[in-house]
Amino acid sequence: MKPRAYLLMLFVVAIWGSTFVVVKDALADATPIAFNLARMILAFLILAIAYHRFWRDLRAWQVASGAVVGFCLAFGYQFQTTGLARTTPSKAAFITGLLVVIVPLLTLIPGLRPPGAHPPGWYAFTGVALAFVGIVLLTAPNALNSSNSHFGALIGLLPDLSSINFGDILMLGCALGFAFHCLALSHISPRIAFQPLALLQVGFCALFMALSLPLIEHPHIHWTPRLDMALAIAAVLSTAAAFSIQSWAQAVLPSTHMALLLTLEPVFAWITSYLVTGERLGLRAAFGALLILAGIILTEIAPQPHIPSAHEA
Repeated sequence: MKPRAYLLMLFVVAIWGSTFVVVKDALADATPIAFNLARMILAFLILAIAYHRFWRDLRAWQVASGAVVGFCLAFGYQFQTTGLARTTPSKAAFITGLLVVIVPLLTLIPGLRPPGAHPPGWYAFTGVALAFVGIVLLTAPNALNSSNSHFGALIGLLPDLSSINFGDILMLGCALGFAFHCLALSHISPRIAFQPLALLQVGFCALFMALSLPLIEHPHIHWTPRLDMALAIAAVLSTAAAFSIQSWAQAVLPSTHMALLLTLEPVFAWITSYLVTGERLGLRAAFGALLILAGIILTEIAPQPHIPSAHEA
């Protein structure tokens, strides 16, 4: 049972990582928010059919809880896809992974802290420090300085913060949105089975995306085989199938092992981007990516209260 769970979760993480490249390519045929809406509608229809027996047992408080989780999910996806249109897939994946570091920091606020959880310890702040240095190295180029003096050379090593890509900033909003999504689930998922929670959060996510669509962009979709393939992968594999596999695997595998598997997502994104688009990270950016990954791993493997994932019962 466990070997199958490891293999399936590795497949899921690989799908999530490769989706950054697939979606980035598809955004040539659709605006980001329009793509998100089409993706979530398709995923909701699939889940609605797969979990149709759970419709009749829904309660009002469950619907309200699903709306909260769905709002946070929409918040994260809107920033992610909009940012992805303006930055590279590997950068987007590593910055999205910062949600693991942000979650413990948000638990400093008592109202956001999961039931039974304690304030974050030294590991959380160390992880944040590593991730912060990493994100600066990953996103900000060296400051330009033509001086040949030692002082000029030292200044040249500092980051030029004014040149940070706007897409990278949007990806920080994505990480924050997914962090709130994770915390909302930590309060709600223990009281709702994963099937109705999956239905409600994806359904409300699609609803909030539809409401925000005219406020954010002028939507455009040009239906092409490339776009159809991207929607199929994003909705069927990356959302409906992946969430279902994850919910099953988390009942089989230790949470620490699950966390370490999930840290491979940005690695798969970089590998896919390198193979498909030829994207290369320079030495400075690669070192920054490694620091982000180190901060994420430190935060994940250190002792901390368990926070359920998107579809954990």
